[in-house]
Amino acid sequence: MRIAASSYSNTAPLIWSFLYGENHGRAEVILDNAPARSAELLGQGRVDVALVPVIAYQMLDEIRLIPDVCVGAKRQVRSVCLVTRGEELGDVKSVALDVSSKTSITLTKIIFREFLGTEPEWRDAEPNIHAMLDECDAALLIGDPALTLPRTSFEVFDLAEVWNRYTGLGFIFAMWMTRAERVDLDFAAARDEGLANLTEISANYARAMGLTSRELTGYLTENISYSADESMMEGMKLFFDLAAKHELIPETKPLVFA
Repeated sequence: MRIAASSYSNTAPLIWSFLYGENHGRAEVILDNAPARSAELLGQGRVDVALVPVIAYQMLDEIRLIPDVCVGAKRQVRSVCLVTRGEELGDVKSVALDVSSKTSITLTKIIFREFLGTEPEWRDAEPNIHAMLDECDAALLIGDPALTLPRTSFEVFDLAEVWNRYTGLGFIFAMWMTRAERVDLDFAAARDEGLANLTEISANYARAMGLTSRELTGYLTENISYSADESMMEGMKLFFDLAAKHELIPETKPLVFA
């Protein structure tokens, strides 16, 4: 079986078992910096299961969700942010979009259209904060570049926190997806094994990111939720409904699980 996921630190607890643990050798793991790439591989039939930005569920045909396991946040995520050099979001006229995740781009557009009632100019960009803010009033950053951003130098708006402020709900950024009706891998057990090895995971990632192991462990345990609770599932449904309302997806498909 072939599975795909991004190589961001927040996916590490979900794939650790397949690389080093009980599931080692049971699946070929393909990693890429961009979560959107995993969606492409699943859509092209090049992998059997992929950890995919959730908006792709509404864009790909005959896709099923693997239940419960996710990358989400109950309130604050820290690694999906809109960044300015001091402007409030209501004053933003242009936004540079990190194209690595379509879910985060869709959430950004919903925040401006639904919650702020504005429509900035959108520009695709590589995730370089200085270049992005040289061209636009705000920049969308996701993943490790957002997590390691020096907060004291910028005004940073956490998108999960903004979402929660307006909706009272949690948010799911990515889930495992497949075209199969049944998958003979236990992704929940793999998650639990990864979470049991957070000390090793944090030590592996932290130094390269310029963080301490304690800081990274705090992020993975306090900000990221790897199980989808009721608030997060309701948040995902509302997210899909608002995406359809603002014509960011053609329509809303019902949730179907493997």
